[in-house]
Amino acid sequence: MIKNYIKVIKKSFTFLRLINCIKVAVSYGLSLLLKKTIVWGYPVMVMIEPTNICNLRCPLCPSGIGQLTRGRGCMSFELFKSIIDQIEKHSFGILLWNQGEPFLNPDFLKMVAYANSKRLYLLTSTNANVEFNAQEIINSGLDLMIVSLDGTTQETYSKYRKGGELSLVLKNVQNIIQTKKAKNSCSPLLVWQFLVMKHNEHEVEQIKTLSTELGVDMLAYKTVQIYSKEDIDEFLPKNQKYSRYNLSDINTNLNTPILKNKCYRIWMQPVVNWNGEMAVCCFDKDIQIKVGDVSKTTFKKVWKSKEFMNFRKNILKNRKKYEICRNCGEGTVLQIRN
Repeated sequence: MIKNYIKVIKKSFTFLRLINCIKVAVSYGLSLLLKKTIVWGYPVMVMIEPTNICNLRCPLCPSGIGQLTRGRGCMSFELFKSIIDQIEKHSFGILLWNQGEPFLNPDFLKMVAYANSKRLYLLTSTNANVEFNAQEIINSGLDLMIVSLDGTTQETYSKYRKGGELSLVLKNVQNIIQTKKAKNSCSPLLVWQFLVMKHNEHEVEQIKTLSTELGVDMLAYKTVQIYSKEDIDEFLPKNQKYSRYNLSDINTNLNTPILKNKCYRIWMQPVVNWNGEMAVCCFDKDIQIKVGDVSKTTFKKVWKSKEFMNFRKNILKNRKKYEICRNCGEGTVLQIRN
């Protein structure tokens, strides 16, 4: 990870971005101290959703199981370019995912290449169940790619990644690793993300071995987010080590165990969905909190809109009043050390 941080600095550092980062951090700190909403500068990172369409049917994903009520579609390159042009002087990087599979947007790598030309650090997360062109991915300038891969056998893998092919994912991973070696390239950093659930927690050690054999750059274990009591028996791991919930009271409480009146995300990392609607964070999957649309006005106006500022003020006073916050990963263990 240290090498990755060094790369972020080498690629994305400018004094203007550093000053913006300091302004955002100081304004967040003052807001916590004074319990008053103060927002200086632009977000340090911005999550942009290339599409909310997915090719899999993962049972805990609102997009995969068709629970999203907002419209489906792909972000246009013109809208993406407009967003990048407004934030590139201030923000360090872009997270290119949210709901949906990013590579289903036909302009995805074109988007990556454009943002790369602005020296923004670029991350994406994919189920890798599409045919990859490893050469094009590496040439695009993508810095980090998270590949969601939750099993060592097709049987285990497809229990959650419904409609997915383990063999295709492994082929894509191998092609990228081989192409990186052939081009003597360090990018993209390849992160294998293993979502630990009841049906695959026994494979944790096997995954370590397989990831080493394949030669991925990093292996990350992640806790699963559940939404109902029915999910407990089917998906929640038995080992407390692999859960973000307190197993002693999980039958009566699906909320985040510790919910403090603060949240760095709404000062530092908003989400712009495929059609231009801004979400306060990635946990507002269906835009329950309306703050504005960057396709109709400027990014800055939405970022500092009355609606967004009021939401921040309410979070500082009573965060648990919001449903999207009560089952949020902020302040809980998302990544597992193993």
